[in-house]
Amino acid sequence: MIAPIPRDIPDLPAIPGIPSPAPFIVPATAVVAPARRPLVATFRLLVALVAAAGVAIEMRLGSPLHVLSYFTIQANLLVAVVFAASARRAWTARRPLPAVLTGGTLLYISITGLVYHLILADPSSGFSMTGGIAPPTGWQAVANQILHTATPIAAVIDWLLLARPAPFAIRHATTWLVYPLAYLGFSLVRGAMLPPGTPARYLYPFVDADRHGYVGILGNTAILGVAFYALALLVIALDHVRPDPYRYRGRRSENRISSPATSGLK
Repeated sequence: MIAPIPRDIPDLPAIPGIPSPAPFIVPATAVVAPARRPLVATFRLLVALVAAAGVAIEMRLGSPLHVLSYFTIQANLLVAVVFAASARRAWTARRPLPAVLTGGTLLYISITGLVYHLILADPSSGFSMTGGIAPPTGWQAVANQILHTATPIAAVIDWLLLARPAPFAIRHATTWLVYPLAYLGFSLVRGAMLPPGTPARYLYPFVDADRHGYVGILGNTAILGVAFYALALLVIALDHVRPDPYRYRGRRSENRISSPATSGLK
């Protein structure tokens, strides 16, 4: 007769000289398979198309090489690519894109909207690009609203209402600032290579070396850099405390595993 196997098997004693293995924790995302989200995929695809349309209008109205030099255009192109890829993953029930990529996209397009509305479009800011210039009309006005208002708002809505909290870390805030710093270097090198008097030699007023000098640019970019870093930290902090939009849905799905007659699994 075979002896019954005990319910609880005691742990084996530790072997001298061999460290005990660290506990292995399986993340929930590795156990629970992602589900198809057609509505989320549709919304993200629409955002990608709108951002791409805004960029296409600007390139049609101006010189493509010059248009592509702007931070606004590059951020919207990133939105178009990332949101299109996210839409495909949501439609096919695949894992989300890496958090460092989606968080960086959210930060850059938020910077685009905030800098435009608080600095570039405000005549009292000292760096206005609209003072003494007639407001845009026609397709130019449409592209302007898409690139500076519609896509930033849509990205924030997607983050707050349609995306699960991502594992953002403090180190991501520093990583995300690499691109704005690289863009600053690109803007200064581009302006230095163009001859004086070239229209839009410096793409933004706060990096205009002819107007502020390099010392002034250093001060302007230091202030903006601190603001961007604070914004990145705010995104990370809010992502840790905001509710998960799929938490209740996930709990309801878990309850369906057991039958109504049994209560042990609920």
